Amino acid sequence: MKKLMTGNEAVARGAYEAGVSFASAYPGTPSTEILENIALYKDDIIAEWAPNEKVALESVIGASVAGVRAIASMKHVGINVAADPLFTFAYTGVTGGTVIVTADEPSMFSSQNEQDNRNYGPFARIPILEPSDSQEAKDMVIEGIRLSEKYDVPVLLRLTTRICHSKTLVELGEREEVRIIDYKKQFSKYVAVPAVSRKLRVKLEQKLIDLEKYSNNSEFNKEEYNGLEIGIVSSGISYQYAKEVFGLNASYFKVGMSYPLPIDKIREFSKKVKKLYVIEELDPFIEERLKLNDIECIGKELLPNIGELSVEIIKEKLLDEKNQTIKYDNSLVSERLPTLCAGCPHRSFFYRLIKRKNIMVTGDIGCYGLGAIEPLNAIDTVICMGASISMGHGAQKVFTKYNKNLRNVSVIGDSTFFHTGINSLLNVVYNKSNPIVCILDNRITAMTGHQNNPGTGITVHNEISTRIEIEEVVRSLGIKNIEVVNPLDFKEMDRAFDNAFGKDEVTVIITKWPCVLKKYSDEDILEFGKNFRSLVVDEDKCIGCKQCLNTGCPALIFDNEKRVVEIDEKQCVGCGVCVQVCPVDAIKEVGDNNNE
Repeated sequence: MKKLMTGNEAVARGAYEAGVSFASAYPGTPSTEILENIALYKDDIIAEWAPNEKVALESVIGASVAGVRAIASMKHVGINVAADPLFTFAYTGVTGGTVIVTADEPSMFSSQNEQDNRNYGPFARIPILEPSDSQEAKDMVIEGIRLSEKYDVPVLLRLTTRICHSKTLVELGEREEVRIIDYKKQFSKYVAVPAVSRKLRVKLEQKLIDLEKYSNNSEFNKEEYNGLEIGIVSSGISYQYAKEVFGLNASYFKVGMSYPLPIDKIREFSKKVKKLYVIEELDPFIEERLKLNDIECIGKELLPNIGELSVEIIKEKLLDEKNQTIKYDNSLVSERLPTLCAGCPHRSFFYRLIKRKNIMVTGDIGCYGLGAIEPLNAIDTVICMGASISMGHGAQKVFTKYNKNLRNVSVIGDSTFFHTGINSLLNVVYNKSNPIVCILDNRITAMTGHQNNPGTGITVHNEISTRIEIEEVVRSLGIKNIEVVNPLDFKEMDRAFDNAFGKDEVTVIITKWPCVLKKYSDEDILEFGKNFRSLVVDEDKCIGCKQCLNTGCPALIFDNEKRVVEIDEKQCVGCGVCVQVCPVDAIKEVGDNNNE
C-alpha cells in the first residue's frame, strides 16, 4: 500500500517499521511533527517530549544501552545542545540501533541561525544519510538502524525544510519485530573514562574506513546516465531541483550517504562526464571533499551558500536563464513585519516594560522574541535557548560594578525556562547577581505549534502527568522575591515592576496567562475563565491620537479618512490592552466572545 506522506511522517513510519521501541525529542521547526507522528504508534513505541535536546538524546542513548532500537529528533540548533553526549556516543557505539534526526532550516524561517549539520559527520565521526524524498526518509531510517547495529555507531539522518514538509508517495511495510537485547555491563564500551576512550577512539577510525567501503557500494549512492556533457553530484532536495532544471540533459550522481562519501564511486562518475557540477544546500560539504581528492568540479563559485536553493536559482546561476515575472513598482510594496497575535499576553507585558528607563532587556527563543520589533522595540538581544538569563547575569555584574544606572531585565518563556533556563537562574543565585528575571508562562510551547511541556503536566500522548509549577522551582533555588501576575492587567504589571526595580537582589516575575490560540483545558477555564470580551471604538470619543496603535495589536486599524481607530472584530479577542491604553476611554466592551 502507498500513502502520500511528508518527510516527517515518513521518518515516523520508518521508525515504526524498523522496530524502534523508544523515541524522544524537543519540538522545533521543521522537526516537530516527527515525534508527534511517532506518538501515534503508542502500542509499539515509547514516545516522549524531553525538556531539551540533550536530555532527549541521553534518554535515547539509555534506551539503546538497555537493548532496544531508538530514535531522537530535533531541529538543527538542537544538535548543538545535544552535541555533548553525541560526540561520546560516537565512541561508545550502540547496543540497540540508534538514529538521530537533524532537521536543518536553510533560509531561517523560524531559526536564529543557519547551519549545515552534515559538518557533524566528520566532526563527531558518525555516518550521515540524506534523503531526497519521503520514500527515502522512511527507507533511510530503516537502513540507518541496520547500519547502526552492524557498524556499532549512531547514525545521523539529515533532513531540510522541504524534505520535512513536502509530500511524496511512500510504500508502507510491516513492522519488524525485534528481540530486545539482554542488558549486560560493558565497562570497556560504555564507561567513557580516558583509559577506555583512548581505545574506543582507535576503533572508531576503523569503523569509518569500513563505512566508506559500505558507502561506495550503497544503493543510496547511485549514478543516472543520460548525456555525458554535464554531470551533477547532488544530495537531498537539491537533487530534485537539479533534475527539474536539467532533466535528461545531464547525468546525475545522487548522494544518499553524505558521510563517509563514496569517493571512489564519484571519481569513476566524474571521469565519464566533461563538466561536473556539485549542487548542494548549504555548505560546500561534498564539493570540498571532491576537491581534496583531486576531482575537478564547479559548485559554490556559482551557487550561493546562504539560504535555500531553488529551481529558479540553479537555472539562473548555471544556465543563465531567468523565469519571467510580473513587473511592478517595488517602492509601492510596504514591508510587513511579523507581530504578536491579537490578544497575546506578551504584548501587554512588553508595553509596560518599555515605560521603564535605563534597562537592557535580554530576550530568548520563543514568540516573545517578536517583542524586539516595532512598535514595541522592547528586546535588545536574542541568541539561543536559555541565554536570556545567563546573558542578563553577565550584563548585570558589569552594570553593578561600572554603571550603576543600568539594570538588566531577562525575558524567557515557560518551555524555554524548562529547556535551559533553570541552570541559568541557578547561576544567578549562586553568583549573587541581581537581574530582574521575567518568565512568560503562556501555558504551552506556543511557537512550535502548541506542544505540551513539564509546565502543562500533559504528555505527548495527552496523559495527565505531574505538573511542574514554575514558582515552586524558582523558590527551590533560594529566590525569595517572586511575583505571579496577570500580564493583561497594567496595574498588576506596574506594581510588580515597581517592586522588582526597587530591590537590590534578584527578583522573578512570572506572568501567567494562556496563549490566545490555545484551546482552553478544564484547568485553564477554572483558573482564567472562559469568556473574552468583544470591543468597539466609540468614534465620537476617539481623538485619533494613535496611542493604542503603539501596542502593535494587528486588530487595531487606523482609518485615515475618519481619523479614528477601528477594531477588526475577526481578530479581536477583547484582551483589554487597548482599553487601558486609550486616554479618553473611547474603547468599550460590547459583549462576550467564547474561546472554544
